[in-house]
Amino acid sequence: MDYRELRGTPLTVSAVGFGVWTVGTNWWGINDRAEGVALLRQAFELGITFFDTGDTYGNGDAETIMREALGDVRDRIVIATKFGYDIYANEVRPNQRERPQDWSPGYMRKALENSLRRLGTDRIDYYQLHNPRVEAIQRDDLVAELEKAKDEGLIRGYGVALGPAFDLRQRDEGIEAVKRGMPPQVIYNLLEQEIGAGIFPVAQERDVSVLVRVPHASGLLDGTASRSTEFPEGDHRRWRINSPEKRQQWEEALAKVEQLGFLAEGRTLGQAAIQFILRELAVACVIPNIYDRAGLEEFAAYSEARPLSDSEYDRVQALYRDGFGMREASRVGGN
Repeated sequence: MDYRELRGTPLTVSAVGFGVWTVGTNWWGINDRAEGVALLRQAFELGITFFDTGDTYGNGDAETIMREALGDVRDRIVIATKFGYDIYANEVRPNQRERPQDWSPGYMRKALENSLRRLGTDRIDYYQLHNPRVEAIQRDDLVAELEKAKDEGLIRGYGVALGPAFDLRQRDEGIEAVKRGMPPQVIYNLLEQEIGAGIFPVAQERDVSVLVRVPHASGLLDGTASRSTEFPEGDHRRWRINSPEKRQQWEEALAKVEQLGFLAEGRTLGQAAIQFILRELAVACVIPNIYDRAGLEEFAAYSEARPLSDSEYDRVQALYRDGFGMREASRVGGN
């Protein structure tokens, strides 16, 4: 495992992280908590030190599972969590529908105290605004309160997680965050590059890192999704492709993936997808969706596979610039 500085914070993180939402919610079909705990433990044993969770995932369960699985190695890992959705005054909504947000300094304090309690820790390493718009990123009173919490030792760094789904306005939000010294977490992968490509140059110039999630486009780039795949009840991808329009986008994305088969020589396509992202110097960490041991071991071993060559990278980018020979890019990204 490689490790990189999360510039804009004092933290060093594993180049591959673990998105705890896959084991702290039922949105990926994982309903066995013991299985989730085991995956988190194995991730740590494989060298993963960055664990990204959020208070809204499972109404806090994706934080308590961290304490259960990794509480005994707390000082050897980097815990990231999120705030902003008012989970205390609003019930869980179906199909990941967003709840109302509260960006007041007072709510941030309330959310922080409850996350600390659920995580069973005295500090959060990396605290993120969860899916903010530009107006929230620009709130001086909120930033002042985050700085105060940092001075008190309750957080070590803070940034923004942009989303929930792929939306080009996140490019402006990410640039605004970078200009304010707040590392952004964005959707970026072989099929969806526009947001990251717009942010990376500014991040390099400002010496602020970027975190990347959905590197495998919700399973399209790791071999877990195909035309014959039937997602089980509870898997969030089941409703993401349930309309004719979404199904067409999914089919178009699958057709693009078929053109990337050359990347699976000396490595898996899932490993190539990670290597592709980590070529970008602004990226500190890639956060794949991990939902079984085979995927975890595959992604953690990305650096042991044959490195992505310049010619392969150039070939990918030529396909991307050409839209893979299709009229427009399909949007497949999500949390």
